[in-house]
Amino acid sequence: MTSSARPLTPADRAGSSRPSLLGLLGNWLRGILIGMAELVPGVSGGTVALVVGCYDDLIGSAAKVVRGFVSLIRPPHGQTRGAAFRSELGDVRWSLVIPALIGMGTAIVALSGIMHGFVEDSPELSRALFAGMVLASLLVPISMLRTQTRAPGGAGRRVLEFAVVAAAAVALFLLLGLRDPARSATEPPLPLVFLAAAIAICALVVPGVSGSFLLLAMGLYAPTLAAVSDRNASYLGVFALGAIVGLATFVQVLSWLLREHRRWTLLVMLGLMAGSLRALWPWQGADGSFRAPGPDPWPAVGLFVLGVAVVLVLWLVERRMTPQPKPARAA
Repeated sequence: MTSSARPLTPADRAGSSRPSLLGLLGNWLRGILIGMAELVPGVSGGTVALVVGCYDDLIGSAAKVVRGFVSLIRPPHGQTRGAAFRSELGDVRWSLVIPALIGMGTAIVALSGIMHGFVEDSPELSRALFAGMVLASLLVPISMLRTQTRAPGGAGRRVLEFAVVAAAAVALFLLLGLRDPARSATEPPLPLVFLAAAIAICALVVPGVSGSFLLLAMGLYAPTLAAVSDRNASYLGVFALGAIVGLATFVQVLSWLLREHRRWTLLVMLGLMAGSLRALWPWQGADGSFRAPGPDPWPAVGLFVLGVAVVLVLWLVERRMTPQPKPARAA
């Protein structure tokens, strides 16, 4: 019996390492954990993906899917559209991606009603919890900045970097003051839903940045939870379309910025995260105006501390599980 020798194709490689049922179940549980994290502003699904050991594979697979569809429009030199498309999608770890996506969907559908009820019925407590989480999440870009090469410039450079952080924080702080919380919570315009989904999907790229946090800053967190809970097809359809467009465009742009201009991008990100805390002051009026703490502020204070603690634990676990590069010195 003879056999012809030929190079292994991606399909051959996938078949030779076909996952077990237990492996598929494990990837589904990973997706559930990531989906649960994405429902909570301040807790990053990307961070949880790092902790459970599938971040690189998920991001790499998403990039291959995007490149595959791009190749249908502009194929690489020397390849046909079909061949390039099959090559990119053949290298995707579908045994991880599909169960993880199903797990994320399971968690979001199952828990969105609970989270929506918590946000609607206990706005003061939910904002306090989320404020603690977002505040602690500032450690993520700060720790990333500590490993980046600082260009020459001395005190003048540090002042410029501080000014960038402050400008981004003040800009978002002022923009959040212009929004109408009552209107955005009941009838967000669909173009805004599309744009918010396209931006929120960028949280997939950077561990420590939460997609729910981005939706919360834009006033669309509660409406999105309500749409999932109520199975609002028009809202969810526009949201899904925005996420697809964001994955194909904004995520690629953000990836390029983090690769080519990482320090400045992290500085702007830090400022935006700090400025977003305006939307999370626990004691607010219906118009979003600040109020003093009520006569019994301790439940909110306790949830604020809990939010800080949850993110700090996740952050410390992530740092223990991933190698930390040493700060580089500019030549």
